[in-house]
Amino acid sequence: MSTMSVLIKNVIPGSPADNVGIKAGTKLVSIDGNPINDVLDYMFYADDDMGLEFDTFLMSPKRSCGNGCVFCFIDQLPKGMRSSLYFKDDDSRLSFLQGNYITLTNLTQKDAERIVQMRTPVNISVHSVNPDLRAKLMGNKKAGDSLKTLKRFAKAGISMNLQLVLCPGLNDKEELTRSLKTLTALNERGNIESIACVPVGLTKFRDGLFPLTAFGKDEAADVIKIIGGFNGVYASDEFYLTAGIPLPEYEHYGAFPQYENGVGMWAHLKHGYMAVDSGQLTIDSGQLTVDSCGMRKISIVTGVLAYPLIKSLVARHPNVNVFSVRNDFFGEGVTVSGLLTGTDIIQQLLPQKHLLGEELLIGANTLNADKLFLDDVTIAEVEEKLGVRVKIVEPDGKALFAACFE
Repeated sequence: MSTMSVLIKNVIPGSPADNVGIKAGTKLVSIDGNPINDVLDYMFYADDDMGLEFDTFLMSPKRSCGNGCVFCFIDQLPKGMRSSLYFKDDDSRLSFLQGNYITLTNLTQKDAERIVQMRTPVNISVHSVNPDLRAKLMGNKKAGDSLKTLKRFAKAGISMNLQLVLCPGLNDKEELTRSLKTLTALNERGNIESIACVPVGLTKFRDGLFPLTAFGKDEAADVIKIIGGFNGVYASDEFYLTAGIPLPEYEHYGAFPQYENGVGMWAHLKHGYMAVDSGQLTIDSGQLTVDSCGMRKISIVTGVLAYPLIKSLVARHPNVNVFSVRNDFFGEGVTVSGLLTGTDIIQQLLPQKHLLGEELLIGANTLNADKLFLDDVTIAEVEEKLGVRVKIVEPDGKALFAACFE
């Protein structure tokens, strides 16, 4: 039987590995007799940083998704975007390391055993506990059977966050109730940290795909009502805004376990902003209040969904303008700020560039690690076209207040 190994690309000078004579180009086979196949093995069996560097972060190729989900957002992307946007990952290692959600359908018995052995937390996309419906939703015959792995993790006490992407007429209403009853019953050991329900996102590029509709006001309200009957289950902010129901307060979300999933983002932003604005928090080493700052004119750009919320935050500050940008790139049904493109921002703000003031604040969630929008437009291009300095702001209330009044 062949032994797996990982090629060492570099050895940091002065590190433990360097001190014992390990060289670049050597293959790492095992640590204390334990085979090393990837980053999880390395992290688990290496007590300290040994000073080894590898070709990739994972030390092996990313594992791609083998499903054909009817609601997959990547399938709704237009052609011609950068290639990385079309990669569908379904990698349990990224679930632990970066918080990605996995479906369990490509998880081998060995993978599952390692998760249990290492006690690595996982985030799981469940969507439905009805095996036949889950297989239909995910376009994979294995999808129903892989629910057994979820039950195994629950029994083993593995820490989990779960999500359900809801599609009207498919896994909402009675099926949603069934799913939440089953999942909350699995939480006897308290290791299911949270369960989140998020609405399907639909772009205008759905030709030839499974027919889906967006949630309307009454349907969204129904989801919120069902979720209200279960502890540890949260609806994304989008459900409340669509239903026209006031969003829960900050305390409702506890440790905000599914913040990146759009759950509690508004409550978190509002709490941080208002705490600073009311003088309850300080920024850096000193107190920052509007009275101690000049009234420079600035602007904030956001999506249609968050516009009234951001507008209400800065309502008492006349030096701040808020602009809502419609998503023409993906279609008006996409209303979240994180999917705004540079092209839409430029085209819609260009006629109002005289109102932008000294600086335009744009959320960091609209950009990738290379500071590119989804359409590959750069910050420099936005600044050139609109004639204004752009400041990237983390989606955090304290950071937003500081950016407005620093």
